[in-house]
Amino acid sequence: MADRLPGLDASGAWDIPARLNMAAQCLAHDAGQTAIIDLTGSARRDVTYGELSEMADGLARFLSPLIEAGARVGVLLSQSPWCAAAHLAIWKIGAISVPLFKLFKYDALKSRVQDAGINLVLTDPEGRDLLGDLADAWMADTVGIAGEPIPFADTEPDDPAVLIYTSGTTGSPKGAVHGHRVLTGHLPGVSLSHDVLGEKGDCLWTPADWAWIGGLFDVLMPALALGVPVVAARLPKFSPEECARIIADGGVRNVFFPPTALRMLKAAGAQISGLRSVASGGEPLGAEMLTWGQSAFGLTINEFYGQTECNMVASSCAARFPARAGCIGKPVPGHDVAVIDDTGMPTLAEGDVAIRRGSAAMMLGYWQRPQATAGKFRGDWMITGDRGIWEGDYLRFVGREDDVITSSGYRIGPAEIEDCLLTHPGVATCGVVGKPDALRTEIVKAYVVRKPGGNVTGKALQDWCKTRLASYSYPREITFLDALPMTVTGKVIRKDLKALAISELTP
Repeated sequence: MADRLPGLDASGAWDIPARLNMAAQCLAHDAGQTAIIDLTGSARRDVTYGELSEMADGLARFLSPLIEAGARVGVLLSQSPWCAAAHLAIWKIGAISVPLFKLFKYDALKSRVQDAGINLVLTDPEGRDLLGDLADAWMADTVGIAGEPIPFADTEPDDPAVLIYTSGTTGSPKGAVHGHRVLTGHLPGVSLSHDVLGEKGDCLWTPADWAWIGGLFDVLMPALALGVPVVAARLPKFSPEECARIIADGGVRNVFFPPTALRMLKAAGAQISGLRSVASGGEPLGAEMLTWGQSAFGLTINEFYGQTECNMVASSCAARFPARAGCIGKPVPGHDVAVIDDTGMPTLAEGDVAIRRGSAAMMLGYWQRPQATAGKFRGDWMITGDRGIWEGDYLRFVGREDDVITSSGYRIGPAEIEDCLLTHPGVATCGVVGKPDALRTEIVKAYVVRKPGGNVTGKALQDWCKTRLASYSYPREITFLDALPMTVTGKVIRKDLKALAISELTP
């Protein structure tokens, strides 16, 4: 097995040309080669690179007279060939794609559409209904225009290409802007997490939506760039039975499973054969899950680590080194990962997990937020907000420094939920934290103070959030208090609420 990984040159440095366009990177394969195995319809359809290129060109011809280079264009589509073609078309003409999630409700979509300055969204009838009057919604599968091939925009690696919103752990969600180099930055880590992806017969799938960086850049675009067929399948609600069907029907050999999906498979006693690799990321897996993976899949689950701002920077790879329970693997070549102290110096003690500037997967910055961008760095190091410690050359995840809630594989920021609750006429103030949960890692727990004389119920507030935010981020538990713990400046002390939530677990 060759040691060289995709995206890197023979010396281990980033292999990035002076001119780079991600659409060209994804479509640089034989026209007759299978790019996407489409299982979204009643029958399987194999979409070739030639067909995908024609779809992207048709959309590019439609978009070109409507937008300028650098304009932000929304993509509100589930897993499908048209979702892939939409992003490729936008990059091809030098614009910036903004993935949007179908589980977002109106308020969640509004905050992102308005912040990014999106005027046009490529979508489908379901997405058009979700958008309402927020932007011009165009049906991606109907607006393509026939004609001559569209040339790729002459873009550089640092030209903005995609704007992906974070979970919003402090205030409203922030848009991480990535350049055309971001795909190259993902290739080494994606390859390692699948025991060196690209063997003959490899075929990649994930139940994660392509609106997230985990679906878009851990699976779809790397697969296209590496010439590995990727399966598109709609899975409105995860089930072990549907999962097994997709793997069988699509000939899947490589899967990215979020941890919650693994837990559901384990609870169902699932046994899935024929896979060559299983990768998982988003939160650490324990020794019990790794042991179960050996019996359920006949292989070692490879864990990986990253975040929207800089992804796939550490990974396990059973083909190259043994897994270590509780650790998230080793730094991926190309990324300088360290644990640093408060002065910004690397340390062997517990500290902040950080990535040095120069990673090809690192964001250009937060969209129109220079102060937030500057605050993400400590000298040359980008601070992840996670705490870690080294065990030799393995990185052990200690915990999250911020208040992010990890639930069913989603990173959920409490501020957005609190803002939604505060719009209810019966709520005076509130605080949202994560409460430990065996299946979901954490659930969203809200502590609410009613307005004087109010009698709003927990169910009413849950319904309020369900119609305004992503369906996975509504508070699954709500407790009413007379007052919240506050700092002298009037800020909710979330750590006290977190302690209260944990105390509720004690018999």
